[in-house]
Amino acid sequence: MSTTIREQTEREMQRLQDNREELVERVSRVLHEDGTVQPLPGLHLARSSSLTAPHHGVSIPSVCVIAQGSKEVLLGESRYRYDPLHYLLTTIELPSVSQVVEASKKLPYLSLRLELSPALVSSVLLDAGYMQPQKQSDARAIGISQLDSNLLDAAVRLMRLLDAPAEVPVLLPLITQEIIYRLLVGEQGDRLRHLAILGGYTSDIARAVARLRQDFAQPLHIEELAHELSMSVSGLHHHFKAVTAMSPLQFQKRLRLQQARRLMLGEGLDATSAAYRVGYQDASHFNREYKNLFGVPPMRDVQRLRGE
Repeated sequence: MSTTIREQTEREMQRLQDNREELVERVSRVLHEDGTVQPLPGLHLARSSSLTAPHHGVSIPSVCVIAQGSKEVLLGESRYRYDPLHYLLTTIELPSVSQVVEASKKLPYLSLRLELSPALVSSVLLDAGYMQPQKQSDARAIGISQLDSNLLDAAVRLMRLLDAPAEVPVLLPLITQEIIYRLLVGEQGDRLRHLAILGGYTSDIARAVARLRQDFAQPLHIEELAHELSMSVSGLHHHFKAVTAMSPLQFQKRLRLQQARRLMLGEGLDATSAAYRVGYQDASHFNREYKNLFGVPPMRDVQRLRGE
């Protein structure tokens, strides 16, 4: 019996190794140079042959698998580092900071990210009969878990579709559903269920996030927002931070500053104009908060980004 178990374990380890090597090869085949591409709807591939500076952006519901190298994501004050042995799951649109922390020309950072449609997640939940979370779990909208062989195998088969475009219309939805199912029955299944079916207070926080994203340039009246959600102010603060790792005010500030950065970089606005556009009434206050988040004053930051 012990011999049979040992042989099964060895085969499983070999399967994992083969899939990891194939994933590296297939992502490398698509990306010969550093950058990102979207070869299939919802599938994003990335390559970097060097460590990167912190990138400020918005994480959308998705699962990210690293083929080679490693990356770190900062959400609020929490840091999440993952590598070829682990995957990252994000379940709500959140302002975050990401950075490649392991890469070289010989062994570049290689990854794939698959967007997760809430409607499709709900559909898989219904089909699988997993309507309610199994236990009380961490409501944080981001998490890292060990990448098991079944999830890795599905990711590899997703990449194989790039060599068979005629099969994409049929197999892409099926493999995507399988990946969602693997996530649901895995370690982060309750996290995905909580936020996919919007059960409990997470539905209120999802509404709060949507409201803040839509009206980020408007003054934040936390009492009014709490009243709309039928929550107390303290309850809103507590649950909002449990999901997003930020207070509502910190969340709004991140959205404002990221939008101001895009306006200066994309539309050529000066710092004062961008500050007023995103809701700041005091340009000096904007400059201080911008420097605290991005490390340098607004225009110097934009000049650096243009240079890069």
